[in-house]
Amino acid sequence: MTIQTIETTPYADQKPGTSGLRKRVSVYSQPNYVENFIQSIFDSLDGYEGKTLVIGGDGRYYNDVAIQKAIRIAAANGFGKVLVGENGLLSTPAASHIIRHYKAFGGLVLSASHNPGGPEGDFGIKYNIGNGGPAPEKITDAVFARTKVIDSYKTVDAPDVALGEVGQHWSGDMVVEVIDPVADYAALMKSLFDFPAIREMFASGFTMTFDAMHAVTGPYAHAILEGMLDAPRGTVINGTPSPDFGNGHPDPNLVYCKEMFDLLMTPQGPDFGAASDGDGDRNLIIGKNRFVTPSDSLALLAANAHLAPGYKGGIAGIARSMPTSAAADRVAEKLGIEMHETPTGWKFFGNLLDAGRVTICGEESAGTGSSHVREKDGLWAVLLWLNILAVRKQSVDEIVREHWATYGRNYYTRHDYEEVDAAIAGKLVEDLREQLPSLPGRNFGDDLQVAYADDFTYHDPVDGSTSAKQGVRIGFTDASRIVLRLSGTGTVGATLRLYLERYEAPDGRHDLETQMALEPLIALADDLAGVKQRTGRQEPSVIT
Repeated sequence: MTIQTIETTPYADQKPGTSGLRKRVSVYSQPNYVENFIQSIFDSLDGYEGKTLVIGGDGRYYNDVAIQKAIRIAAANGFGKVLVGENGLLSTPAASHIIRHYKAFGGLVLSASHNPGGPEGDFGIKYNIGNGGPAPEKITDAVFARTKVIDSYKTVDAPDVALGEVGQHWSGDMVVEVIDPVADYAALMKSLFDFPAIREMFASGFTMTFDAMHAVTGPYAHAILEGMLDAPRGTVINGTPSPDFGNGHPDPNLVYCKEMFDLLMTPQGPDFGAASDGDGDRNLIIGKNRFVTPSDSLALLAANAHLAPGYKGGIAGIARSMPTSAAADRVAEKLGIEMHETPTGWKFFGNLLDAGRVTICGEESAGTGSSHVREKDGLWAVLLWLNILAVRKQSVDEIVREHWATYGRNYYTRHDYEEVDAAIAGKLVEDLREQLPSLPGRNFGDDLQVAYADDFTYHDPVDGSTSAKQGVRIGFTDASRIVLRLSGTGTVGATLRLYLERYEAPDGRHDLETQMALEPLIALADDLAGVKQRTGRQEPSVIT
């Protein structure tokens, strides 16, 4: 094997965000851009010589090119084996499971998740550690530091690996095993859920539609829903992965899945609708005449998890990201289990899951998951919902209404202002931070009194680490909240995210339209932060 050391120069923009390094394809296509970042990852790790590395992605444009580069660099740096999904495909939760199942050293997940694909779209690379979860900040910080000074990378002079052929291959002296991307994950799902009960529900006439959005979950959904669970053929739509996601936007929200939403709101629609995103870690849940918000879905899944065989003994605890509504907190309180509030980013759940402190985790950005992997998992959430429906024999709407009657309802929305000038967005957040000390105790209108105002700091109860400046929180005495933060998942400018929440008790009104119920908070948030005036945007880019 001929190991080549190639001279290179650093790029200044390779700082990983909450989900790895996401950039436009045109940025990743620059000379040595991929090579620099992957070599910087390996340079920041110790003890991987002779070990196994998992590689896979969501099939978006440039995946095949980057995977071949990654294989050669892994071979040159001394990995003993690479496990890669057939045709380079692995959903993010499946990659996490493969890392854990085969006790790999770590993995490279090539995805930009819910961001658009294609030659003009986005691309991303994320490193996951041996527990299957995203690398913690101490590693991503080291990677960024290395990217700023890197002067060479290693590769091997070897032909491309035939990613379409399952079986053993070689890259230099390193074994490359191309594996079925679905089989191990499907077996895991079968071990967690009551497949016979779900099959019986489909056999009795239950109908659903699952939109794979031309993304990576198509093969998984076809195999599990239509294959193992006997859902009728055609239940899965847009099930063939495409480099540009069928020229669509692979984000499972009410903007990009409006057609499904409209169908579920009609008498002719199916009983249940669901979707997942580009890399398979997000989910959308809609019942007939009932959209379930991600925050409510987290609470409902936690409250009903014991109905699935894999969780029949109950759950140890729940964790949610700070911007996610407090609906899950009320479930944890009633169950008498731990509840943890973390910064946005799935990597913050890893320590809690590894320590056995929590079983189910979730984020308002349509991500839920459990201790079965160390990533959020879109298809897992869909299957747990199906398990709950099969056991309770009620509609989604009935289950949601009963939940609110027991725990109360958290009216909740997120307003995204995308591609805002980064300097304007940063100054807006800084100016709001300066107001925080003066806010507690102040009254706004007739019934909004500020109980606390801070910039969220997380103290990890497992390893003692601290993560500061994770988002501005303004909480009120009636349990309402305003949260403002900058997102780390965009690739152009800044994404400003505004989260608004109002709690209605179990015996209160649960039938209000969400934006109307939150109108006073929406107006107050704009008064305090000046989002419209300072960004020039009269409306959010997306409302969820």
